[in-house]
Amino acid sequence: MLDEAAGRSLMISDTAGAQNPRFMFTARLDIRYRNNVPVGKSLRLVGKAGKSKARTAQAEAFIFDPSGTLLAQAEALLMDVPEALLPAYDLENLGWKLYPEERLEQ
Repeated sequence: MLDEAAGRSLMISDTAGAQNPRFMFTARLDIRYRNNVPVGKSLRLVGKAGKSKARTAQAEAFIFDPSGTLLAQAEALLMDVPEALLPAYDLENLGWKLYPEERLEQ
């Protein structure tokens, strides 16, 4: 879950309004478990894009319980998937959506 949240945080269009998401693979993932992560319970997963370079980027991801307690966190180093390997994706048909940070605070 942390890997997915970190990677997907970089798939949002850039500030220039580009419509193509940035598809990346994980080169390194460092996880810190702060508390037990329960199975079969509701969790809140948050991904946050970090520094971005031409072919690499950093991101963080967090798992919280319903009360807001931090259960686990990760720091990721991601690398661009070469464009030649990517088919044209229709994100809406993939069945998931990214929510801007301000929406999460509501």
